Amino acid sequence: MDIEDTLLMIPGPVKVAPRVLRTMSRPMISHRSGEFGAIYSDCRALLKDFFETKNEIVVMTGSGTVGMDAAVAGIIGRDDTIVTISNGKFGERFTEIGERYGRVVPVKFDWGTPFDLDKVAAALEEGAKAVAMVHNETSVGLTNPAKEVGNLARKHDAIFIVDGISSIGGNEFQTDEWSIDIAITGSQKALAVPPGLAVVSTSPRAEERMLPKSASYYADLKAHLKSARKSPAQTPYTPAVPLFYALQEALHMAADEGFAARRARTARQAEAVRAAAKALEIELFPKVNEHTHYSNTVTAMKMPTGISDDKLRGGMKKQGVVVSGGQEQLKGKIFRIGTMGVCSTSDILQTIQTLELVLAKEDRLPQRGAGVEAASKALGI
Repeated sequence: MDIEDTLLMIPGPVKVAPRVLRTMSRPMISHRSGEFGAIYSDCRALLKDFFETKNEIVVMTGSGTVGMDAAVAGIIGRDDTIVTISNGKFGERFTEIGERYGRVVPVKFDWGTPFDLDKVAAALEEGAKAVAMVHNETSVGLTNPAKEVGNLARKHDAIFIVDGISSIGGNEFQTDEWSIDIAITGSQKALAVPPGLAVVSTSPRAEERMLPKSASYYADLKAHLKSARKSPAQTPYTPAVPLFYALQEALHMAADEGFAARRARTARQAEAVRAAAKALEIELFPKVNEHTHYSNTVTAMKMPTGISDDKLRGGMKKQGVVVSGGQEQLKGKIFRIGTMGVCSTSDILQTIQTLELVLAKEDRLPQRGAGVEAASKALGI
């Protein structure tokens, strides 16, 4: 099947609108020109609304991990301690990054299980300059309690760093209200831009407590903040100019829809996937409690009994719909459907219909059309 006829329903990179792709073909400009500065300044202003923050915003060329690296490297030195909280692959990444720069106190939970906030509090009581967590753990489809951890961070005077890469713009994410000092997202998620940009918001409190010199040369937040404040606005190193074109166009698309309206649409679409899973007798993977929620940007489900990953995801791919599998120890055990960015109602229904076709072929479909019917009802159709 031609790639142009394939529906991408993974949790990033996500589908990109044609108008965003077209704008990337504009002629190249100097990254030190007033024209580029105007584009960057416009993006920074719109991103403040996207992040729900009054804090400074910088855009870095690189994946979301560059933003994670910049946050930790800018705050944590060799003699500093960072508490990292993980219940999935990307929380563990914060631990790995922290180990490069300073001392790490990891607070680990089984993948897909909620945080025990008492354990987080106990770790912070031992003293730490910062605490880092993933708000939406993409690997398991679970949204973690940033607000509650933010309260603990303030109580213990720790800088609060949050990976909002698959969350900001899709889930509720209140940067300022939740006392988040450094928040990070990536272009290929809810922004619906091709991969290659990391966006980082930084509070005055975090900036005051940054190291005199970051251990990272390229991911130096101080350097990026300094350049962004110039007139015209700049980046310290050569940026991926076409991606900035795309970012500006995508932000205007999101603003036209309304940032709150986009989050609400994403929530409806995720609920439709969850409703379809229930109707098809497919169990959701993560466990939730009063502090955690099923993600609105990616739904993680257990592989139905009697069907292999190859049969399910491979079968859907042959029908033109691509969904994600599990990572590391969850490989072959779960599959994940992304719902963020410019994902449409028809995308959701096509995905569920294709899933039903595969289940029917493997004689695992409990009731014909049940998934599509449940999804349609959740979508208000």
